Amino acid sequence: MRTDLTTTLAAVRNLGILAHVDAGKTTVTERILYATGTTHKRGEVHDGTTVTDFDPQQRDRGITIFAAAVSCAWDGHRLNLIDTPGHVDFADEVERSLRVLDGAVAVFDAVAGVEPQSESVWRQADRHGVPRIAFVNKLDRAGADLDRAVESIRDRLHPVPLVVQLPIGAEDGFTGVVDLVRMRSLVWGDGEGTAVAGPVPEQLREEAVRRRRALEEAVAERHPAALEEFCDRETLSAATLTTALRDLTRSGDGVVVLCGSAYRNRGIEPLLDAVVAYLPSPPDVPAVRGVHDGAEQRRAADPEEPFAGLVFKVSASATGRLAYVRVYSGTVEKGDVVRDPGSGRTERVARILRVMADRHVQLDRAVAGDIVAFVGVKSARTGTTLCDPGAPLLLEPPVAAEPVVSVAVEARRGTDTGRLAASLARLAEEDPSLVVRTDAETGQTVLSGMGELHLEVAVEKIRRDGGPEVTVGRPRVAHRETVVGGVRGFVYRHVKQDGGAGQFAHVVLDVEPLGPASGVTGFEFRSAVVGGRVPQEYVRAVEAGCRDALAEGPLAGHPVTGLRVTLTDGSTHVKDSSDTAFRTAGRLGLRDALRACTAALLEPVAEVTVTVPDDAVGGVLGDLAARRGRVAGSETRGGAAVLTATVPLAELFGYATRLRGRTQGRGTFTTRPAGYAPAPAPAR
Repeated sequence: MRTDLTTTLAAVRNLGILAHVDAGKTTVTERILYATGTTHKRGEVHDGTTVTDFDPQQRDRGITIFAAAVSCAWDGHRLNLIDTPGHVDFADEVERSLRVLDGAVAVFDAVAGVEPQSESVWRQADRHGVPRIAFVNKLDRAGADLDRAVESIRDRLHPVPLVVQLPIGAEDGFTGVVDLVRMRSLVWGDGEGTAVAGPVPEQLREEAVRRRRALEEAVAERHPAALEEFCDRETLSAATLTTALRDLTRSGDGVVVLCGSAYRNRGIEPLLDAVVAYLPSPPDVPAVRGVHDGAEQRRAADPEEPFAGLVFKVSASATGRLAYVRVYSGTVEKGDVVRDPGSGRTERVARILRVMADRHVQLDRAVAGDIVAFVGVKSARTGTTLCDPGAPLLLEPPVAAEPVVSVAVEARRGTDTGRLAASLARLAEEDPSLVVRTDAETGQTVLSGMGELHLEVAVEKIRRDGGPEVTVGRPRVAHRETVVGGVRGFVYRHVKQDGGAGQFAHVVLDVEPLGPASGVTGFEFRSAVVGGRVPQEYVRAVEAGCRDALAEGPLAGHPVTGLRVTLTDGSTHVKDSSDTAFRTAGRLGLRDALRACTAALLEPVAEVTVTVPDDAVGGVLGDLAARRGRVAGSETRGGAAVLTATVPLAELFGYATRLRGRTQGRGTFTTRPAGYAPAPAPAR
């Protein structure tokens, strides 16, 4: 039985589709569902008929907003597929998805190559160690160039691209590919049939042989077994090349590159074959790590291990409240009791569903390697671990990004205040990157998120889900404060005596900027205490207190970042010193030290990529300058000018409308976070 289970697990692929907005992720997903027989009609983004973009807002806007899970079968393998958003405002959806995926397909536009959000999602996948293959899409477009797209992948993302296909035809004449691994052609007709395999076209034979040789050399350089065969035979067999490509993909030492046109349904079957051949199955990835009673434990992807799973998404549906779970180990059956080790609660799994976007198939059980939805675990939140009550294990949750834009929201009718609070709580539960708080000064309810579009979608969701009518204030950015001139030897004594046990803590702090210029973010704490004058346990308490003090800066009460604090000296009292006393000394001491520093206000900035016709470049550059933008470069791509600039986020509100007006609707732009920069002094 164990052999059968292992074989079954080896036939599972958990993968995501990653890309910049409009690179064709959702179209690729739709064609995969069509090619695998999961759907019988090709869904189109422009028609609003896609399976994964099932939410009305996604269909109205023509973009992916919410990550959607689907499941399909190909060549005896089950593919659990997550279509992720490409817009920067929804990068947190990508982060949560990558946390539970074993592999990914990165989609690139054959004309634009690597775009800003392509780079961002690639870096996210790097952080999670997710193996990838690349699919260069839209080869049927005017200006499409596989080699140029691959060069941009190499230059901007720095992987080793291993190109395994050669296009047959160009732009409108793109009809198929040469498979360089098996040295054959795959050609698609104008109908909906599958590819017709044949010999390499005579006019491409010399080029195909040259590229196959380059592929063999690149693989042999990085794979010992391939190098041995290459040295013996001066060539690589298709079987050896396939094995080496799989190993290099899974180790991250190379990225297999394929190409096609998803819209025309060309290149999808080879892409599916590559997913099966090169991306890892659950047993191929390292065992998941968690903690229990402070000790690290590992759980292998084995149905016979104790159950452990991670909730990576929560949503409300007609079926009920769904908790999307990646099952890392063990088996869970309908009706089983599971435990949340974070809160100590236990709950019963009422139903287990195989997810097909907005449709579901009921299952009796889920095993290691599955991505499913649970119904009935009412207290589970995004990042919650669910496990066997008899074998607790706490998994690391996805990290939610800090919001950068806020708006004040209030119910249009005073009687709807309670309904609005319930709607906002439900929003924050489904999307942890949305933060709801009450402004202490004004008493207003403030909704914070990752961008203007993110908040716009959230407010619209309240309305569409039957919530109250909402009035929304002007967006405001989330400022930070930093130190540009520090202090040394700042002494703080915390002495408290009120009749009971006293409190005593004495600390000496150095405070300095973390980087050479303001705008560097982060916090660093160091101890330079010698002779044990402050015991190590109290040093940790001082650091905790300093982190508490970062919540409010001296200028306007914004969070503080970009500084280094060094504990240089201090002293203790035999009876009155404690962790609490030193934590208080760290908090109050750093608070007073910050007042003695030279501080500066920081504002969030974004890297903006604007694509405009050549005749509109002057006006667009002038507008960017008026918005305090700093132009970093420009290039010509596909007959249009592409401008890159760094612009304060506060200046980008309403920019889409302004750009459309300046370019007669022909200009587009994308943004991605670029950190913080010094903000101008407020006008007096």
